[in-house]
Amino acid sequence: KTHRRIWKHFFTFSLKKLRVSPQGLNRMRILKSACSVILRTGVRTYQNTLCNNDLFFKVHPSVSQSLAENKPVVALESTIITHGMPYPHNLSTATEVEAIVRAEGATPATVSVIDGEIRVGLSADELNHLAQSKSLLKVSRCDLPHVVSKGLSGGTTVSATMIAAHRAGISVFVTGGIGGVHRDGQNSLDISADLTELSRTPMAVVSAGVKSILDIGRTLEFLETLGVCVATYGPSKDFPAFFTPHSGFASAYNVHNPNEAAKLIASNLLLGLQSGVLIAVPIPEEHAAAGQQIEEAIQAAATEA
Repeated sequence: KTHRRIWKHFFTFSLKKLRVSPQGLNRMRILKSACSVILRTGVRTYQNTLCNNDLFFKVHPSVSQSLAENKPVVALESTIITHGMPYPHNLSTATEVEAIVRAEGATPATVSVIDGEIRVGLSADELNHLAQSKSLLKVSRCDLPHVVSKGLSGGTTVSATMIAAHRAGISVFVTGGIGGVHRDGQNSLDISADLTELSRTPMAVVSAGVKSILDIGRTLEFLETLGVCVATYGPSKDFPAFFTPHSGFASAYNVHNPNEAAKLIASNLLLGLQSGVLIAVPIPEEHAAAGQQIEEAIQAAATEA
């Protein structure tokens, strides 16, 4: 329940600021620049392998058209809709995020599973269905075979969204925060599938860092072990802690502007490493005070636990 309240606060807070803050708009500029550089350098994507007769995948016509015309497409996850917020806040958040993507000249592709079919890009009715349904599953990589075989529905996590988006030929995915190594993970081995997916799916994930309720230090160490390139967006290598711009840990690299970020993404794809890139965009400093209050509450709760 605490985690859900944290998610609700973060998305409500961040979306109100996203349009007016230069840092928020920088995420969209990264996406546009990345798509431009990828297309200019001739990086081939996976889209040609997704055929019309694919039994398990359905790509929305607007997404298919944008990909066919070499226009930028941005993947979005759906667990924030199905598990992160109550109705109608989840629906308004989803539609507002898609509107922001469109306003920056890209096509949004929200990913989910509906009746056993993996959807890449959703209609307004499908978004509304996800927002109001009460019995949807949270779908990660390990859940996909079961959910598809049983004809079930659910919201996709970072890992499942990456799989579907890559299969459709999308190279860039934006989300709030990725999963990581849980606290005491060295004993429990509770590690998010988001990390291993980043090691095997060549896609750029742009996020506000790792969720601050996790063990950020061990998460970064594990990503390094997996061979995932991690860079902070901005003048510093400080790795953000989701709600705050500073976690006390550092990324291996930093990129100063959308063009540098785009070149990093394109280079990763051209090298054929078959692993992803994580670009962490810190919350704007002018909003860090509110984030710091949430972070202090998280630390207090973790100490009590």
